[in-house]
Amino acid sequence: MGSECEAIFEAALKLPENELLSLVSRLLETVPDEPAGLPVDDADLIAELDRRVSDREGATPWRELRDQF
Repeated sequence: MGSECEAIFEAALKLPENELLSLVSRLLETVPDEPAGLPVDDADLIAELDRRVSDREGATPWRELRDQF
């Protein structure tokens, strides 16, 4: 990660959680639906990803998962 990108990342980590989530959401909106080099054309994989996105009950928050590593 370049120094400018690292500085932005560090600044983003200091944001309140709601602002950080808003920033992440806005950044994700800029990513193409199918980024170059990452085609997802396996129907079973797509079905599993859709299932996981829709079934968030009992999901472990990212913060807890991150702290395990």
